[in-house]
Amino acid sequence: MNTIKRQARVAGVLYFLLAITAPIGLVYVPSRLIVTGDATATADHLRASGSLLRIGIASELFHQTMAIFLALALYGLFKAVNRNQARLLLILGALVSVPIVFLNVVNEVAALILVSDAKFLSVFEPRQLDALAYLFLRLHKQGITVASIFWGLWLFPFGMLVIRSGFIPRVIGVALWIAGAAYLVYAGVAFLLPQYAGAVGQYALALEGLELPIILWLLIVGARVPSQPVAS
Repeated sequence: MNTIKRQARVAGVLYFLLAITAPIGLVYVPSRLIVTGDATATADHLRASGSLLRIGIASELFHQTMAIFLALALYGLFKAVNRNQARLLLILGALVSVPIVFLNVVNEVAALILVSDAKFLSVFEPRQLDALAYLFLRLHKQGITVASIFWGLWLFPFGMLVIRSGFIPRVIGVALWIAGAAYLVYAGVAFLLPQYAGAVGQYALALEGLELPIILWLLIVGARVPSQPVAS
């Protein structure tokens, strides 16, 4: 197997691991624990299913670790195409977004502590603890929205590299641009016009799915070796 194809396959495996584990902590766990607008019900869910939130935390730490290695693998794959764009991909895909998500996990840890019945929390009333736990879970959600800005931005240099590479179909690069725009639009609406976030989010999620073709292409096909070297 040639070097380009091997590098692409490695990136595909890392991307696949990221893709199948990310929804656990980002979508499934919050949907099972958080009752919108009801701090007490949410806190009761946390007390009854604290292990579920810990699984969500583990999934976030795991898929963001995969994101670091994925960004490095993609940098190695594309640096011969355009080194500056590859560096930008690495910065936006790992050096900025990953620390945000790692730090954001602390909000979930705080929520677990607040429902733990620890003795030092006895100075608070139960309803106050419930409200604080709910607040930290809401802060976690907002932190994910901040990180999603960079999940969108990194897809632009990624898409450009795909288009210029010659060993991945250009249409996949265009799909990455559309997915990146969807991340940015949703984040902008969530912060500036939150009353429309739910409606916009449904369409944005569908467009974000256009990131899937690059995952499948890297994992299954790898890369088509260009007949001539690609100019930087």
